[in-house]
Amino acid sequence: MAAQTIELDITGMTCDHCVRSVTNALKDVPGVSAVTVSLEKKEAIVEGEGLDLAALVAAVAEEEYEASPR
Repeated sequence: MAAQTIELDITGMTCDHCVRSVTNALKDVPGVSAVTVSLEKKEAIVEGEGLDLAALVAAVAEEEYEASPR
């Protein structure tokens, strides 16, 4: 499988704790190899193989934030 990059808009983040929560949630999704979350840009960039967009969005929602594809 080829490496993928998915960019997500994240709403609801207000602090560094929020960034850590979103980062950790995304890292736990199968196939994810790297996650970069920016509080300033309100975004997450997820890299990996065989990424499931629905699983990424659901992982963020479990932390009580909202994610949508860019």
